[in-house]
Amino acid sequence: MGCFGFLKVMMFVFNGIIFLAGAAILGVGIWVKVDSGSILGFLKGIKDAPAEMNQILNVGYLLIAVGAVLLIVGFLGCCGAMKESRCMLLMFFVIVLVVFIAEVAGAVVILVFKPLAGQLIEKLGTKVVQNIRKDYGENSDVTALWNATMDTLKCCGFYNYTDFTDSPFEKYTHLYPQQCCHSADFSSCDDTSATIIGCFPKLMQLIDKNTIVIVAVALGIAALEILAMVVSMTLYCIIGSKSD
Repeated sequence: MGCFGFLKVMMFVFNGIIFLAGAAILGVGIWVKVDSGSILGFLKGIKDAPAEMNQILNVGYLLIAVGAVLLIVGFLGCCGAMKESRCMLLMFFVIVLVVFIAEVAGAVVILVFKPLAGQLIEKLGTKVVQNIRKDYGENSDVTALWNATMDTLKCCGFYNYTDFTDSPFEKYTHLYPQQCCHSADFSSCDDTSATIIGCFPKLMQLIDKNTIVIVAVALGIAALEILAMVVSMTLYCIIGSKSD
């Protein structure tokens, strides 16, 4: 009974974490869909954007779906363990197994189609730069969004400061945005002092810098899923043997 009680506690803890993670992801997904000023809204407004962007723009729905699934999984796991319900435990095991298989398949797909992702980013970059050169300094929404993005990431343009060349802002001031220069003096931010890295390279740097952390988290989630499946099936078998 001591071992059985320990397994029940483990299931409750595991699924409590899963439930909270699901709630957080669901909240982020809802925020992405509600926040009209987000970068997704900006990308959606880019004319002639690559057709593949439609999939990226649906990321909010994906987060909502993932969050909802995790909430259901956490609920089934907790209730199944506490109420000693074999049906709930079996449903929990099946759902986690399906999610685990989907994650492995997704990782394989990402590795196989990684070159296509590079092509998509190249197409997107071309359209983003065209948008900057057309609207930055003239369209207040585009200007404010880029300023906020550059202030947050400490970057300049999509690729670099040359993205602003021939933009309404550059034509009028003959300068580049203050975010493109280390100096706080706006009047001196020209092509000789604009040395701040672009937002896309900066984002890639952040990903590369945290690759180990990302991989560790992914492996940790996979290990947690495997352990949860083992514990749920063990409880399923123990409860079955008690009822016989």
